[in-house]
Amino acid sequence: MLQVNDVSITFNEGTPDEKKALQGINLKLKEGEFVTVIGSNGAGKSTMMNVISGNLIPDIGDVTISDKNVTMLPEYKRSQYIGRVFQDPMAGTAPAMTIEENLALAYSRIRKRKLIPGVNKQRKSEFRDHLSTLNLGLENRLNAKVGLLSGGERQALSLLMATFTNPNILLLDEHTAALDPARAELITNLTKKVVEEHNLTTLMVTHNMQQALDLGNRLIMMDKGQIILDIDGEKKQNLTIEDLLKEFQRIRGEQFESDRAVLG
Repeated sequence: MLQVNDVSITFNEGTPDEKKALQGINLKLKEGEFVTVIGSNGAGKSTMMNVISGNLIPDIGDVTISDKNVTMLPEYKRSQYIGRVFQDPMAGTAPAMTIEENLALAYSRIRKRKLIPGVNKQRKSEFRDHLSTLNLGLENRLNAKVGLLSGGERQALSLLMATFTNPNILLLDEHTAALDPARAELITNLTKKVVEEHNLTTLMVTHNMQQALDLGNRLIMMDKGQIILDIDGEKKQNLTIEDLLKEFQRIRGEQFESDRAVLG
């Protein structure tokens, strides 16, 4: 479903601030795989997500989605294949528009644009059905401005908007990091439910090692723009945070730096 082939990208090349953000990244996701990505700040996690989504073009390498080479495809055209939820609850929605208007925009992502009303009676009914699965009462607030929703409600709406058109790839970029623990748990549970129900091929970046262990069927660890660890199946199910820290020290010869990743 997704192939990232020998991708490298350097920021500020030839200057004192040069940084090799990604170095020869190779990653393949099978259909229905749920991969969590862990790593400290600057490891290259979000850069990799931006290359996949089309926000960044790699210096070297290519990206393929469902056997289509999308490397040079701009982000707005690549959105027909990709659903994405960002860390900031404000980033994935239009605050001045209503819930139903936001859903209509997401609905049109994979359809040819036509001069017809964005929201009609049938579509409202479909939106209510989808919103009811969140168990937040948003199906009764279709005309509410999204900017008035709480952070958790807005992130739940972003998750729904990213998934209800069944994208080829779902990208989750630390989508619970900005929420309080209760709301983060709500979004985590919704994520697990939505991904399983729709068998979505998912790549989720997180700083939280425990979250990376609890979700998905495969885990990769990044450091300094490289994938240094890739674990799946039963081995992943039996992993602990202590195991991950030991693996990092074995591979890199130094301790993992980020307390945030360990403490969640």
